[in-house]
Parts: sequence; structure tokens; C-alpha cells
Amino acid sequence: MPKFTQSAPRIRRTVLLAASALTAVALVTACESDYSSSSGTSGSTGAASQSQPAQSQPTQAGAQPGGQSGQAGLATATAAGLGAIVTDNEGRTLYRFDKDTAKPPVSNCNGACATTWPPVMAGDSAPELKGIDKALVSTVTRADGSKQVTLNGWPVYRYAPDTKPGDTKGQGVNGTWFVITPTGGKAGASAPASPAAPATSPAGGYGY
Repeated sequence: MPKFTQSAPRIRRTVLLAASALTAVALVTACESDYSSSSGTSGSTGAASQSQPAQSQPTQAGAQPGGQSGQAGLATATAAGLGAIVTDNEGRTLYRFDKDTAKPPVSNCNGACATTWPPVMAGDSAPELKGIDKALVSTVTRADGSKQVTLNGWPVYRYAPDTKPGDTKGQGVNGTWFVITPTGGKAGASAPASPAAPATSPAGGYGY
């Protein structure tokens, strides 16, 4: 009779080898799946990072309309044919507008007018004064909510065509614009404006 005692171990070895091979294949497949998932997640994160919009730079603190910033300044000067006048801290001639009012202080130069006649904007602190009575200096709230410097109640402006210190090209424009004097009057006027009590702005001024 034939003997079968040796075939059983061979069958067991074959089964074990097949099982081991299947286990190895399963492990490799699982590892590849994990790697693909991890790579996909990393790629998505990178793309999201690259798609983030650039953050805009914050506006500089204390910046004022018309390119002005920091502390305002008022100083006295002398102009030929006009006598004592007021300039800003860069020597630019300053003006007043007859269509404004001083009591109460109101600025009526807005929009295109304010482009030609830039208002002297108030800084965070009281303006530097040279030869100007601080009791005459205050502020008024403009239509856009910004603060403009006033002198004896009159809102104060520059004139855009004045390109250098000493220019007074805005004097008498339209019969309503005049270089302002240290007391808030019109420079070159036949009779100087009589000093008046300092006008106070409803906005509160500088606390003088």
C-alpha cells in the first residue's frame, strides 16, 4: 500500500507560504494607501497656503488727508505788499475763505474746492506756533468728520498753485480768498480787522 505520511507536511508548508504571501501583499497595499492619503493631504494644504491672499499694509497712524501727517504748524512771516501773514511749518502761505464763517466756525470748501485749497488739518496734538497767539487757535469739524485748524474762528487753507515758500498766488482769487493775518484778518485789506474774542469751535479745539 502507498504511504501518505510525508505529503501532509508538504501541504501544510504550502498553505503557510501562501498565507504569508497574502499577508505581505496586504501590508504593502495598506502602506501604499496610507502614503497616498498622506501625500494628498499635504499637497492640498500646500495649495491652500499658496492661495492665501497677501495681507495689505496698515495705514500709517496719524496720516492726514492731502499727504499731511503729524503735527500742524502756524508761524508769522512778512510778505511784500501784504505785511504780516501766516504760514505753515514749511513756509507755505495760508489763506481764509470769505464763504466760510468764524462765529460759529464753519468750513464751506469741500470736494473740488478742497483739492485747489487744501485745508490745514489738525494733528494729534496742538500745532506748533511761532508768533501766533495760542488763544486764537482751535479746530472745526469738516463735513467729512475730519478736523481743520482755525485761526480766530476762520478755517485755514493752503493754495495748491503756491509751489514754494513766499508764494501768495491765492491772494484775492475770485474776490473771496485772502492771505490770513496772525489775528485771522485779511492780509492787504485797507483796514485791518479789529481783534475779536477767540472763537471757540463746537468740536472742542485743542483745550486752550
